[in-house]
Amino acid sequence: MLEFARWKYVLVAIVMVVATIFALPNVFGEDAALQVARKDRAAIADDGRKAVEEYLRGQGVSFSRSYVDEGRLMLHFDAVPAQLRARDLVNENFKTDYVTALSFASRAPDWLRKIGLRPMPLGLDLRGGLYLLYQVDIAGAVDQLLEVYEQDARRALSQQNIAFTDVIRVTEGSERPNGLRVQLPVGADVGQVRGVLRRLWPDLTITSFEASSGPIVQLVLTAAQIKERQDYAISQNLTTLRNRVNELGVSEPVVQRQGLDRIAVQLPGVQNSAEVKDLLGKVATLEFRLVDTQNNVSEAVQRGRAPFGSKLYDTRDGLPTLLKRDIIVTGDQLVDATTAATEQGPGVSVRLDASGGEEMLRATRTNLGKPMAVVFIEQRREEIEVAGEKVQRTVKEEKVINTATIQGVFSTNFQITGLGANEARDLALLLRAGALAAPLFVIEERVVGPGLGKENIEKGTSALLIGMALLFVFMLVYYKTFGIVANIVLLANVILLAALLTVFKAALSLPGIAGIVLTVGMAVDANVLIYERIREEIRNGVTPQTAIAKGFEKAFSAIADSNITTLIAGIVLWALGTGAIRGFAVVLSLGIATSMFTSLLGSRALLTLMYGGARRPAKLSI
Repeated sequence: MLEFARWKYVLVAIVMVVATIFALPNVFGEDAALQVARKDRAAIADDGRKAVEEYLRGQGVSFSRSYVDEGRLMLHFDAVPAQLRARDLVNENFKTDYVTALSFASRAPDWLRKIGLRPMPLGLDLRGGLYLLYQVDIAGAVDQLLEVYEQDARRALSQQNIAFTDVIRVTEGSERPNGLRVQLPVGADVGQVRGVLRRLWPDLTITSFEASSGPIVQLVLTAAQIKERQDYAISQNLTTLRNRVNELGVSEPVVQRQGLDRIAVQLPGVQNSAEVKDLLGKVATLEFRLVDTQNNVSEAVQRGRAPFGSKLYDTRDGLPTLLKRDIIVTGDQLVDATTAATEQGPGVSVRLDASGGEEMLRATRTNLGKPMAVVFIEQRREEIEVAGEKVQRTVKEEKVINTATIQGVFSTNFQITGLGANEARDLALLLRAGALAAPLFVIEERVVGPGLGKENIEKGTSALLIGMALLFVFMLVYYKTFGIVANIVLLANVILLAALLTVFKAALSLPGIAGIVLTVGMAVDANVLIYERIREEIRNGVTPQTAIAKGFEKAFSAIADSNITTLIAGIVLWALGTGAIRGFAVVLSLGIATSMFTSLLGSRALLTLMYGGARRPAKLSI
């Protein structure tokens, strides 16, 4: 007797109902949309939403739909010109409070959005998105290295109780600084200083000479060492940008090197987003310094310079403060940073590496009860006008974001408090993703419009529909009633695959569409194997019900073998590939799982309903 366990019927039914619901958002299509977000990253309140909407209506700009999604106002438009005009109006009249981003938003009903269902994300070739080309300041990478060397030299000499006048950067046979000079007082032990520096940097050339002010010890980077640092800066910036993109949750991004000193970034679905660009290219790090409590801040401000061994900074409130010049720990020594809720409000939990933890332990142990400050350092490029011409200049901002008294001894793990919720989130993201080894500057920004993507989607969809239509006709003609079952299974397979792509937020690209077409072909192949086995059993003279049961049993091994070998290839493509290749591998691997489910369980359930149980069919329409 041909039977199928009741729980399997229930399983197939539940899976297909859930899959249909999850795949549903992909049916409604998308509108051109404008995303409006607060600059301070806070959620838009009702009064802010009303102000934007009423202003746009007053300017004659109509929108078909609006709502607040994850704290950001989304406005739907029937046409792109209205979307662009709305963006310009909001940027012009709300520029102090809001940032905007061109986007696309699903037309799906609100109830689908409220339960968290979204259409599957599309790749840059289908969706359009943001293309950024960054120039890496490789000369700035050497400057950053020399700054680290300067701090290391100060710390090492201080720990050995060696007196020195100053440590400065010098330019020797180059247009940019390429070395350090340690100025010593008259009568200093030059050999001892050279020994300390030699232990720090055994591969650097160290020289010494006498000056009127006292002995000088100097070290200069060679051309090969400068080139090595510049290559490292490119590699580190690639890694950091990838980490930051991953933290932002952009689907299927492409981050790759172009030429000698450029990095290209493709962000599907992101269009002209000021927030994303700001976080990606931000050259930011932290420094932990002790507060100078021995000198008067007001006197230093009046003199216009800090006392020896100290440096003037501003707090976030614009108030001056004096900090020790010696750095305890820098952001390069951070291992992890996460947002945390503390007794003082939102904060960032920081974990240091072994060397950073050792320095922090030493500093806190010897400075209990003294204040320590956290300095946030950011570099950016801005455009100014000089003699009627626009030129670019690098601006470096250093702000004290937190000052707290050292209450106890700690080393690798501690918290930074006194931050707003959004400040803590952004700071944790930047620190967790890693610091840029050199400043980045956008030299090309291009919004890839959806026109080409729309054409690609239409062609890909047409290929899928034509292919499925031809398969449907073939299965109907060749397998008759069983062909109808196969066609239903094919449709279920596509629905199930769309649902999985939506759930896993796997970006669909042109190679992904090719993967769906291939999956449909593989699902047909599985049904053909089963049906041919059933035909073979009928020719051997068994009853129709027995033929169906044996057909599934005997075809299983062949179907499993072919799908497992294809799955292995898909996993290898996913592991070793990038970008579009990985997208194809994801669709292929998921398609193998869906085709196995629909062909072996879905098809068996339908055929058992039609021919199983107490029925005794005399023949099969196959």
